[in-house]
Amino acid sequence: PRCYLNKQLLNLRVLKGEPAELSCTVSKDDVTGTWFKDGLKLTSMDGVIFEKKGLVHKLVINKVEDIHAGKYRFQGGDIKTEASIFVEDPPQVDNVLLKNLTSVPTVAKAGQSVKIKIPFEGRQPIRASWLKDRMELADDTRIRLDKTDTFTMLSIPSCQRRDCGDYKVRLRNDSGVLEINLKLLVVDKPQPPEGPIKIVESSATSISIQWKPPKDDGGKPVQRYVVERQQGGKNQWEALGETPRTCTTFTTSKVEEDMTYYFRVRAVSAEGSSEALESDEVKAVGKASPGAPDPPEIICATKDTITIAWKAPGKAGTSKILGYMVQKRKKGTITWLPVNTGPVADKKMKVPNLKEGLQYEFRVAAVNAAGLGDASDPSQPAWARDGSKSPGQVQELRVSSSDSSSVTLTWKKPQDGNDVKGYEVEVKASKSLSWTKCSGLPIQGTTYTVKGLQAKQSYSLRVRALSDGGLGEAAELEASTGDGPREVPPRLLIDGRVNSTLVVRAGNSIRVKIPFEASPDPVVTWLKDGLPLPKRAATDTKDGTTQLLVGAAEFSDSGTYTVELQNGLGKRETFSFQVQITDIPQPPGAVQLAEKVPGTVTVTWEPSTSEKWEKDLFYTVLKRESEKGLWHVVGDLIYTNQFTFTKLIPGRDYYFRVVAKNALGASGPSETLQPWSIRRPKAQFEVKAQRYRGVNQNQPPRILVPLKPHVVATGSECHMSCAVGGYPPPKITWYKDNRDLSTDPAYFCTNDFGVCTLVVLGVSKQDEGEYMVEATNTSGRAFSRAFLTIKG
Repeated sequence: PRCYLNKQLLNLRVLKGEPAELSCTVSKDDVTGTWFKDGLKLTSMDGVIFEKKGLVHKLVINKVEDIHAGKYRFQGGDIKTEASIFVEDPPQVDNVLLKNLTSVPTVAKAGQSVKIKIPFEGRQPIRASWLKDRMELADDTRIRLDKTDTFTMLSIPSCQRRDCGDYKVRLRNDSGVLEINLKLLVVDKPQPPEGPIKIVESSATSISIQWKPPKDDGGKPVQRYVVERQQGGKNQWEALGETPRTCTTFTTSKVEEDMTYYFRVRAVSAEGSSEALESDEVKAVGKASPGAPDPPEIICATKDTITIAWKAPGKAGTSKILGYMVQKRKKGTITWLPVNTGPVADKKMKVPNLKEGLQYEFRVAAVNAAGLGDASDPSQPAWARDGSKSPGQVQELRVSSSDSSSVTLTWKKPQDGNDVKGYEVEVKASKSLSWTKCSGLPIQGTTYTVKGLQAKQSYSLRVRALSDGGLGEAAELEASTGDGPREVPPRLLIDGRVNSTLVVRAGNSIRVKIPFEASPDPVVTWLKDGLPLPKRAATDTKDGTTQLLVGAAEFSDSGTYTVELQNGLGKRETFSFQVQITDIPQPPGAVQLAEKVPGTVTVTWEPSTSEKWEKDLFYTVLKRESEKGLWHVVGDLIYTNQFTFTKLIPGRDYYFRVVAKNALGASGPSETLQPWSIRRPKAQFEVKAQRYRGVNQNQPPRILVPLKPHVVATGSECHMSCAVGGYPPPKITWYKDNRDLSTDPAYFCTNDFGVCTLVVLGVSKQDEGEYMVEATNTSGRAFSRAFLTIKG
């Protein structure tokens, strides 16, 4: 009876390095079969075993290599069965490197370069792609992707915080896919604290402010906040103190009533200090009741009265001063006694009912609608006794200096001036008949400057000494003032202190200070785009500085700002600068798809509303090929509102999305609602009969599996292998840099049924170079080359 095939050979897909087994079952035990590979009869070879157990015939390969790929046939008697072995060699990465890349994030400082290199092995060609946050990366002005047959590398010359994220490297060939998940952390100094700065409390004695932590801490936790203050009208900032990272409030008691201040806060981490968040103008609240006047002055005294005078306090409180309360005490006691029972409006009082021969001190407090204010410091002690005769004339009265509006006098006290309590200075214009007192209180000291005079005018001035006995004899002189103040045309002192273009993020404040010089004081005018400033903007001009202040900036605040100075000299000085308000752009409008050219799709979209204020805005187009696939960038740096995609494959569905970008970041996406596809043309099939090809016994050498490049460490062992076919079996010769290695004892060569191996023991730097294997027989010649790289 005929022998039948009970179980035929089955195709196998085997990973390189794994065992493989082909088996078939026949119906008769006495069948002796023969194995063939790619039409050639197989004989016993290293690593390949032929087995027969009863009706089962097996071909066993202990460790599959590329040479073992091919079509196998078992033939015995009248039966024949065929199957193929496909050797899978997917991409692979060194396990130690893989563990280091996936377990520990790559950390870099902002501004530094980052290079992540991943060597790999596997059957060529290997396609490598990089993804960040599920979006495929492509070469652009900031990121570079390199790929060779042995590695792929991501390079960022100057990394930024936005480069942080989860990265994925996908290596793919015909045998499989390897995905490596990485994490990149870019650290930088923190962003400014989030504003605006809120005023929690403002009083006459303290101000409390509050802020929010920065949106981005730069990758390192915030350690503390530094608080500084600037007093209105001054240029210097002073440090007030620090708060821990958990505290975003600060209270300062270093304030003065009715004084204005600015505050700023910086976040500090291990990477440095952030830019400052500045507050708007803050004013310390004044007290409701009046402040303390200066100590009262002693005017004159008798045996039972003392006359005193005083000035109004510098701070009147929140309402008008109604009058003053006066108190007295004997020198050496602590008890103050009231002099008047109700407020007196005059700032002078004759205190009666004193005891002759005692010394008294006096103090004064102002009264307003809120009540009694703080009392002054005590006056100088005064005796209650009759004064002596009036003092004599002051001596050596003269003009020590003068200018266009003032004259300074100096003198010496009278010869009998031991009891002098002060001096009185009076002035009279040359054409006037009346004298005018220059001070309401006696002048202490022997020098005084008379101010508020007219330029180029003559005046009469006189000085009299004052004691308990009254006013002494006057000493007079004539004096003249000089020319008026020097006229200075208006000039803005820019000198690079103000940039010609200011870029401000929406929500932050705009504060621009511009110093100037001019005499007389100029009229300062601020304009925006040639028109008066909007009500949201405020200006302040004092002490040779003019300032523009806008609280929370809006997009409408963008434009050209101009400051103009003009004084009585008829000259005008102007300076203009640009303010651009920016923010993360708004998403584009609706996305439309159209086939304007056959086989392509044109993506159009409504422009982002941010185009109105953002001149550097551009668009990025992404696509994916299924509802849940990954998004891939197909177009970037697009400054129009359309993009044409040409690489369409018939029969596939495509989805598109568009995002708007600027220097601050990317908007949310706008996406197509329906997929786009083009029809797949029906394939035309044509069946052609194959011509019979006879078996050519003589075959020239051919390289079945070529040599691969190797990278090995110094001192290790290197195996370079290839697979060679041909009949008669070719002669194998190895070369390094064109030098025959056949007689070199440092190299060991083997040839096991076409699998050719060169072993380099204990490699060193001298072994680096190009290696070639040459196969020759009577029908021809074949060769393969590869490079050996030594590291370490």
